[in-house]
Amino acid sequence: MPAESADNSAISQVADRFRAAMPITQHVAYFDHAAVAPLPESTRNAIISWLDQATEEGDVVWSKWAHRLEQVRQTAAALINAQPAEIALVPNTTTGISLVAEGFPWQPGDNLVTLANEFPSNQYPWMNQGSKGVEVRRVPVDGGVPDLDRLAAACDSRTRILSISWVGYATGWRIDVSQIADLCHRVGCLFFLDAIQGLGVFPLDVRAQGVDFLAADGHKWLLGPEGAGLLFVKQQHLSLLRPMMVGWNSVVQGSDYTRIELNIRHEAARYEGGSQNMIGFHGLGASLDLLTSLGLGPQRSPIADHVLSITDYACERLLEIGAKLHAPRTVPHRSGIVTFDLPGRDPNAIRKHLESAKIIVRCRAGGVRLSPHGYATKDEIDRMIDELRAMP
Repeated sequence: MPAESADNSAISQVADRFRAAMPITQHVAYFDHAAVAPLPESTRNAIISWLDQATEEGDVVWSKWAHRLEQVRQTAAALINAQPAEIALVPNTTTGISLVAEGFPWQPGDNLVTLANEFPSNQYPWMNQGSKGVEVRRVPVDGGVPDLDRLAAACDSRTRILSISWVGYATGWRIDVSQIADLCHRVGCLFFLDAIQGLGVFPLDVRAQGVDFLAADGHKWLLGPEGAGLLFVKQQHLSLLRPMMVGWNSVVQGSDYTRIELNIRHEAARYEGGSQNMIGFHGLGASLDLLTSLGLGPQRSPIADHVLSITDYACERLLEIGAKLHAPRTVPHRSGIVTFDLPGRDPNAIRKHLESAKIIVRCRAGGVRLSPHGYATKDEIDRMIDELRAMP
């Protein structure tokens, strides 16, 4: 068998295994992972198991729960080639960004650079530093494609951080992480990656690709429940950030509650403060286990291959019926997000029509956004196209 055919066969097998793990496929065609993911069967089982223990045994098994959270931390670290000590388990992306934004040693006159079309969570925490004399430079984006020269020109000797999304939530444009990291380090600033729309699909090696900070909630492409996300802080930056929301879990002595000494842990877990969302992280852990079992890792991802193939096919079919894409599908910058409009059609009317046909999409930035994961099929895309053609 030719190598290309063998690769395609392997990707197809991964997609089939993935699909078998997702109960939602029995009911709808789900193209909305850029919003909130449905849970895999294994994740549901992990949550039910936790509920049973919490109901029937109480805190007798708390130490087992805490041990499971450390396993989740280790899996998350391995996923991006980080050290477990560089991973904090946080409620969401906003919390991760805010911990860095609030803890950074800003000086009046410092600035941060980001894109003007970033999701609000990657703008407001930085803008909130204005009271400290920090300027937020929001670089305009034309046609859905960031201009790296324009981005670089916005940086100067007082730029401390450049914060940008791996994948644009509205356009689906995926940046070259290494290229942005090189830009940051060339101008002398640190690189914060909002990874929520890419992590769970694409491989990422934070060590090799030069990421200083990263945040991602687990409820999109990572397939976890809401309220359980990840923050990566490069080890050498732990002493740079002032710890925020300090609690018993932030100090070296941890559960020795009678020893009151502000001896902060030199681990990203210092940002976790107090009690964790046990149920959420047990669920996220099961989802991470599923994704890694399907081959997702820091260097490769058969899931990404399938996602790109499905979204390429969706774009081809959409163009056939006269749809307009909101961003070009340039090969290195494609992602699992496609936003389109049909001339003369209201995006919300399209969304409602598709939902009535059990095809789930979302409206964003004046268009219809579809975001299928690695278990979607061409048959589901064809069914969507048929429904669009049949709209009254």
